[in-house]
Amino acid sequence: MSLIKLIPSAVAILTASTVIASARDQLQIAGSSTVLPYATIVAEAFGENGDFKTPVVEGGGSGAGRKKLCEGVGEATIDIANSSSRISQSDIDLCKTNGVTDIMEVRIGYDGIVFASDINGPDFVLTPVDVFNAIGAQVAKDGALVANTAKTWADANAALPAQDILAFIPGTKHGTREVFDTKVLLEGCKTNGAYDLFLAASKEADDAAKKKDAEKQCFTTRSDGTSVDIDGDYTETLSRIDANKNAVGVFGLSFYENNTDKLKVATVNGIVPSVETISKGEYPVSRPLYFYVKKAHIGVIPGLKEYIQFFVSDDMAGPDGKLAEYGLVPDPELAATQAAVEAETVMGPLQ
Repeated sequence: MSLIKLIPSAVAILTASTVIASARDQLQIAGSSTVLPYATIVAEAFGENGDFKTPVVEGGGSGAGRKKLCEGVGEATIDIANSSSRISQSDIDLCKTNGVTDIMEVRIGYDGIVFASDINGPDFVLTPVDVFNAIGAQVAKDGALVANTAKTWADANAALPAQDILAFIPGTKHGTREVFDTKVLLEGCKTNGAYDLFLAASKEADDAAKKKDAEKQCFTTRSDGTSVDIDGDYTETLSRIDANKNAVGVFGLSFYENNTDKLKVATVNGIVPSVETISKGEYPVSRPLYFYVKKAHIGVIPGLKEYIQFFVSDDMAGPDGKLAEYGLVPDPELAATQAAVEAETVMGPLQ
């Protein structure tokens, strides 16, 4: 589906129980700092090619964006929340409480999460267990859980540089953190053996609760300054590395690719992160990217559906589209997403 020229639709006046006397004529979008550059590219092209104003696109983090989406229905609320992690049941419940009952989930493609350090620093050949051994709060040693006292990366793995451990990782507000936790820390925790020990030590009543408790312990990082949560966007992480040349930071692939003059990327499980290795499923730390649409605003806020269609068009999100040039890994099921957008399909229960 190619959308170079957009056709404006009529503007309705009523939403569910909400009367808008004079509808806002500019889309309002907020959320993920990972999706932000892609959304900005699309918004600018949309404003140039179509009959609508350029949407206002802001960051703030995936969780904050979804929370804004769920504030209610009406022109005083945003239309779209960008997200680098999937919406949660608690988000959906909050939306329902505030009258946002119909949400469209739009998957735009995939992104990799990379580890990178100063361009002039040593090479890092990492595995998830290396990262866990470096920054996990507790690790398994000789069959017991002990406080992590590793000082250098070589303490975590003798094959790594004997460089002091300082890791800048995404804060808990970031969608990136969820993927970092599950695909790096949890995997490393299991390989280290700590997960089984956490599971055995859990005092929760049932197996499901024990598992959740063990995972929570695996996600807990050191509080002695070796692991630092970054609540800002990737530019803050980059500035921290610029000020701390020995540090390792976590970035989205596209951000790294725009800063290769400053950063050196690490391999994970022997794989160099790239659009090719992610699209082939070879690079282990990748995640889908989404945005969530308040369906009640379609037909009320001018250009909303047209923007969604434009975003997922072949010209933008396809294998040869504009976003692929900037690091987005195309979704092999893009055609299904395009059809769902056309039909204005809303989310069902989370699986």
